[in-house]
Amino acid sequence: MPGTNLTREEAQQRAKLLTVDSYEIDLDLSGAQEGGTYRSVTTVRFDSAETGAESFIDLVAPTVHEVTLNGDPLDPAEVFKDSRIALPGLLEGRNVLRVVADCAYTNTGEGLHRFVDPVDQQAYLYTQFEVPDARRVFASFEQPDLKATFQFTVKAPTGWTVVSNSPTPEPKDDVWIFEATPRISTYITALIVGPYHSVHSVYEKDGRTVPLGIYCRPSLAEFLDSDAIFEVTRQGFDWFQEKFDYAYPFKKYDQLFVPEFNAGAMENAGAVTIRDQYVFRSKVTDAAYEVRAETILHELAHMWFGDLVTMEWWNDLWLNESFATYTSIACQAYHPQSRWPHSWTTFANSMKTWAYRQDQLPSTHPIMAEINDLDDVLVNFDGITYAKGASVLKQLVAYVGMDEFFAGVQAYFKRHAYGNTRLSDLLGALEETSGRDLKTWSKKWLETAGINILRPEIETDANGVITSFAIRQEAPALPAGAKGEPTLRPHRIAVGLYNLDADSGKLLRDEDGRIELDVDGELTAVPQLAGRRRPDVILLNDDDLSYAKVRLDETSLAFVTEHLGDFESSLPRALCWASAWDMTRDAELATRDYLSLALSGIGKESDIGVVQSLHRQVKLAVDLYADPSAREALLTRWTDATLAHLRAAEPGSDHQLAWARAFAATARTPEQLDLLEGLLDGSGTIEGLVVDTELRWAFVERLAAVGRFDETEIAGELERDKTAAGERHAATARAARPTEEAKAEAWASVVESDKLPNAVQEAVIAGFVQTDQRELLAAYADKYFEVVKDVWDSRSHEMAQQIVVGLYPSIQVSEVTLAETDTWLAAAEPPPALRRLVSESRAGVERALKAQTADAATA
Repeated sequence: MPGTNLTREEAQQRAKLLTVDSYEIDLDLSGAQEGGTYRSVTTVRFDSAETGAESFIDLVAPTVHEVTLNGDPLDPAEVFKDSRIALPGLLEGRNVLRVVADCAYTNTGEGLHRFVDPVDQQAYLYTQFEVPDARRVFASFEQPDLKATFQFTVKAPTGWTVVSNSPTPEPKDDVWIFEATPRISTYITALIVGPYHSVHSVYEKDGRTVPLGIYCRPSLAEFLDSDAIFEVTRQGFDWFQEKFDYAYPFKKYDQLFVPEFNAGAMENAGAVTIRDQYVFRSKVTDAAYEVRAETILHELAHMWFGDLVTMEWWNDLWLNESFATYTSIACQAYHPQSRWPHSWTTFANSMKTWAYRQDQLPSTHPIMAEINDLDDVLVNFDGITYAKGASVLKQLVAYVGMDEFFAGVQAYFKRHAYGNTRLSDLLGALEETSGRDLKTWSKKWLETAGINILRPEIETDANGVITSFAIRQEAPALPAGAKGEPTLRPHRIAVGLYNLDADSGKLLRDEDGRIELDVDGELTAVPQLAGRRRPDVILLNDDDLSYAKVRLDETSLAFVTEHLGDFESSLPRALCWASAWDMTRDAELATRDYLSLALSGIGKESDIGVVQSLHRQVKLAVDLYADPSAREALLTRWTDATLAHLRAAEPGSDHQLAWARAFAATARTPEQLDLLEGLLDGSGTIEGLVVDTELRWAFVERLAAVGRFDETEIAGELERDKTAAGERHAATARAARPTEEAKAEAWASVVESDKLPNAVQEAVIAGFVQTDQRELLAAYADKYFEVVKDVWDSRSHEMAQQIVVGLYPSIQVSEVTLAETDTWLAAAEPPPALRRLVSESRAGVERALKAQTADAATA
């Protein structure tokens, strides 16, 4: 990725010099069905603070035909280099620049992505501009604090639809002329172009009507559950407008489900793009609908926080994403008509787990990360930016009070509408409304890295009465290579007291069994518990208010080990599951004991999202954290359990579907594989289990990975499902086959060629890496280190990151892998972003080695 970087210092200098007024962008996409390049004409009006100054505008394009500055032509051969057009001799005050270029369609999910649907052979386009990719479509000052208005004119093929940030006009001679947007940043402008199917509705409130649209490809239209999507969207409008006390800031709201999308979704102003895997072709569990709803609400929250008010520079990316994550989950939890009032359980189970994992990597960083350039931010869409940040915002809400928090947010929106801000602007507003001094809080929570551990210290008398109770806070050393020092932080937490109810058999929190308090420093006494009879379970951080790893005392842990599934409420169960998983990752709980704990409690777990997370975690633990000599026995035990639960599950239930997928991921004996084949060809059945398209592919991929299915069977399945999703599944199945030829073919298609689209490349990598093919894949460890730097240097960021992370030899858990990685890191002189990705992968192998040693010690 040479020549495409931009430093923070350069951006600051440019922002001091320039004020951008407007863009007029004219794109000729009439040849989009054929692909190649397209004509892009940009006219930008901007002011310069001084005469004779020099600056630059950003553009990534194969060819620049014309550059005209203030009426004077500039030679493209002289002023255009890499991703910049030099702008010499600026006038003080108003300047006008016109750039004519040929820009290229992409298949990487960056810039203007072009996809051809195998069902109708029609092309479908969409833009993805975050972080720095508007410059792939038009000349732009590519930084968030140079806001402007944008007016798009687009020529498209006859019969196609064009959607942008402004309301969609009626085309004239296949030309779509959009009205100018409000002042927004370059990265949230958008164009979605093609013969898309659409459904329309409105949101009405307080005399105002906002048009709503939902779009997808026609080949997915039969699966588009638009009523459910509109319902969630309207709930979000209701809740956000009330909490933010600011009307939706744009003229319409479209949600466009687009193909081969790299992320979950993108908050383009008024034109949100969402990965079209969220249009469910087959039965999914309610957890999938909950995740989709959170994504919908996350992007809607960004219309205010991110689009209306935008970060000045990317070091506040965390605040942008964390705010949207926190408020989307709060909306699910607190909106009276929400289907998911248990959303904080999902948050504790998934987002917090992601955050804890990220925060223990050598790349851990303060939430408010130091972002020196674009390369830094491109690898910073991580578990700290999203999940730890949202966890800390939840802690902040508990610290200042929810009403005070949203009062501060309301003042922030009114004060900074259509402008750019820093973190201090939000914290200042919150200090005004809460009366809390947040400077110390901010310094300890946002400007330091690492995670705290909270442990209970309990003393009881001979009658089981608590004589003293305190909470000890630890600040473990940061991982090797991480910057900073361990920090003790202020926490707002609750302590929950639970007892097993003899009548119901449920673990219930006592009526007066919740104590909320501030924890600060190394030891915090809790005198309120003295004199109480010791309950069966004492749970720190009950209700999951703070961000910390929590440990149970020995008595509580022993009781939970027998009764984890008996908690009546899903959130304390999720917290105990998370604690057990964290202990396993930290080599404090042997993998075989974690498996026993999971098997003892998972049958009573009602929350389907937790069940599915446990499926993934148990499989990962047995594959990577178990003593290798015990691995096969543990896999057999787990697989037998998945089949038993599959057969015992309520017919047609979410749990049955989840167990079917868990079984398919690990089936290994001839009898188990026979069952998969039987379910595919209809000779075998399980009452209530519908083997639909996606479940069929799960079975096919496993049968290919164990050598039962080859090209004939894979091609036959693709014939049944001749769609883009079918092509991706077939690519996974082919790469999963346990032969040297299949692996060589997959490797060549990803590493030696750059022709695969982003989604297909991802599918091939997923099939290539099979944990029960370690020996077959061992030779590719050396090959990885031979090619990884060239891949990074020659591919776009998204494509390179897929390969760097996906093909790292993570399943080769050995000292040899660590040594090879260290040798490469020392010799290759990788740029910081690449070094970070490889170092993170290395840390996974190091953690797995420690866990394997701990598991072996309990044998």
